[in-house]
Amino acid sequence: MTMFRRITLLFLSICLLLAACNAMPFGNSVQKTKPALTVIRLPMGYIPNVQFAPFYVAADKGYFKQAGLEIQFDYKTETDGVALVGANELPFSLVSGEQVLLARAQGLPVVYVMAWWQAYPVAVASMPEQGIQSPVDLKGKKIGLPGLYGANYVGLRALLNAGGLGEKDVTLDSVGYNQVEALVSGRDEAVAIYANNEPVQLAAKGYKISVLRVADYVPLASNGLLTNEKTVNENPELVRKFIQAALRGVDFTVKYPNEAFEICKKYVEGLDQTNQEVQKEVLMSSLDLWKTDQPGYSKPEAWENMQQVLLDMGLLSQAVDLSKAYSNAFIPGE
Repeated sequence: MTMFRRITLLFLSICLLLAACNAMPFGNSVQKTKPALTVIRLPMGYIPNVQFAPFYVAADKGYFKQAGLEIQFDYKTETDGVALVGANELPFSLVSGEQVLLARAQGLPVVYVMAWWQAYPVAVASMPEQGIQSPVDLKGKKIGLPGLYGANYVGLRALLNAGGLGEKDVTLDSVGYNQVEALVSGRDEAVAIYANNEPVQLAAKGYKISVLRVADYVPLASNGLLTNEKTVNENPELVRKFIQAALRGVDFTVKYPNEAFEICKKYVEGLDQTNQEVQKEVLMSSLDLWKTDQPGYSKPEAWENMQQVLLDMGLLSQAVDLSKAYSNAFIPGE
């Protein structure tokens, strides 16, 4: 064998050895590719706000990521979110209880699968001199509300019902989302508001007010997570993973609200500015509406009451099948 041939064979052997080394896992470990996250676009139903703290926490703390999900917050209106979920264009949306029943009545196959708010947040606020201490005291009053739609309207009607009153017994004034100004200016004698929001703003302005909370008189199905029948039937694990991550966010927020508020600053503009103390108090006021011994669970009585209110209002012409409108099947412990 010639010297040239020996050198050539040696060179080829070295090349083969190097190729084999490169093909083998380093240190006999197996290199695995991380599975891609499932991207979820989530309609929130409102502008960025501290009231969405549990979802911001679940994203920031990696709870959604650990469940294999990436959440994109979408601040569409509540009705848009319901329509998209009903058409199966999106798997989830945040929604108030009355919207579920109204959608079912229109033939949309939506299903409410997680109760986030345990108490219906709507209330009626008034100045003490009005003497409004119970629902019956609303008789003859001019009451401001965003309009004849949505949770404020439904909650107000529930309070009127609790006092044996109807719309004919009061004067309703559509003021948009300017209830604080309508009350302070004297335009209205009372206003329908969210119990965890406008009272905080009014207190910060130095006003003492009286507040009638709907939840103190009648339990109603409140804000939570909406999906659809197709997702429930064909991808129940996705529903389960989302709910578990979201409930971890609720639990953290309730236990560590100060840290949760700091996380909110990454998602809500302006919290570092002059209104941060007010917004922090809004978050603190929200905690009581979320606390429960059974997170995520929907109470049948709350759905029955909600349906009856909507029937009384004429927003439902006939009862819907509540067993198809909501489910506790994905709630831990159920």
